[in-house]
Amino acid sequence: MLNRIQETADYLKGKVHTLPEIAIILGTGLGKLGEEIAERQEFAYKDIPNFPVSTVAGHNGKLIFGKLGGKNVMAMQGRFHYYEGYSMQEVTFPIRVMRELGVETLFVSNASGGTNPDYKVGDLMIITDHINYFPEHPLRGQNFTYGPRFLDMHEAYDKELIRRADAIAAEKGIEVRHGVYIGTQGPTYETPSEYKLFHLFGADAVGMSTVPEVIVARHCGIRVFGISVITDLGVEGKIVEVSHDEVQKAADSVQPRMTVLMRELIAGL
Repeated sequence: MLNRIQETADYLKGKVHTLPEIAIILGTGLGKLGEEIAERQEFAYKDIPNFPVSTVAGHNGKLIFGKLGGKNVMAMQGRFHYYEGYSMQEVTFPIRVMRELGVETLFVSNASGGTNPDYKVGDLMIITDHINYFPEHPLRGQNFTYGPRFLDMHEAYDKELIRRADAIAAEKGIEVRHGVYIGTQGPTYETPSEYKLFHLFGADAVGMSTVPEVIVARHCGIRVFGISVITDLGVEGKIVEVSHDEVQKAADSVQPRMTVLMRELIAGL
């Protein structure tokens, strides 16, 4: 695995004009933030050695390098999911490549179902903590020397970045919520009873990604800021049939707010 990580990183180092300090994972319906990146270089996943290929509609499947908010960034336009049949090492492979490229800060976004009865479709939720409900842990197996065997996770999401995001949101008039995200295997959306259970666990939103990537990022010493777009509601009396297309449409509707918040947060680093 380490040899493949290094091979991929070396390939990109030989192609990229400027190595990134910041990485962004663009979730469902949020890929257009990548259009904000200037001086861009694009690499299709299929052309990058050892890279998996995204199979989900709305995930374009390319790495973008360039500048956003005056900073050197790389963005994943399309991520990999456990439900696609990938192992956790494959799902999180790009994070370890980021570490080899020198990334110090990761911004991750996703679409999620709200389990908090106070939430509404279109809300932006800054992730303050998460619950790992995946059947396989991303650090299972041989421990890489990037981090300790037993990783402390008391601050998975960087408090200083959360504070800065709150200040930007207040200045720009963007309403944000704070909450706990629970990551599940997927690909089914939750039953009403599962939504209820996850809320009892302490989760405010549920989705099928993010948690593995954040765990591996922290193991690599990369600090993390995470945000969820509430695209449907898992609240008793508000649950309706939902499709992937509807999730994408709901996520697309909040792109202007998301773009402003992420751009300003990155620019202020």
